[in-house]
Amino acid sequence: MNIPENLRYATSHEWILVEGDTGTVGITDHAQRELTDIVYVEPPEVGSDETAGKECAVVESVKAASDIYAPVSGEVIEENKELADKTELVSQDPYGKGWLFKVRLSDPGQLEDLLSAEEYANHVGE
Repeated sequence: MNIPENLRYATSHEWILVEGDTGTVGITDHAQRELTDIVYVEPPEVGSDETAGKECAVVESVKAASDIYAPVSGEVIEENKELADKTELVSQDPYGKGWLFKVRLSDPGQLEDLLSAEEYANHVGE
């Protein structure tokens, strides 16, 4: 399983890549494997204020719908519009083109509450 070292992870299987005060958020390789074929992605609305640990998006697969939780608090500044027509990107490239949304962090200290790659690997039993 792919667990990049440069990301932080939520126990609910979201990842975040932080660049300055912006975080790019997606679901982990582990999560997309559990969901299997993703057929629909509903990201949070641009401009919405999300709270760490709260539901903010939905990913649907042929198996089930799954809530996505905000790994940090902040304002959503962009959604991955490419996923509207290419939901398979979440499965094919979960840490690249399959990202879900970008958020402007309101409290960068919340990153300390997230898992490192090694901690996340232990969490999922890798």
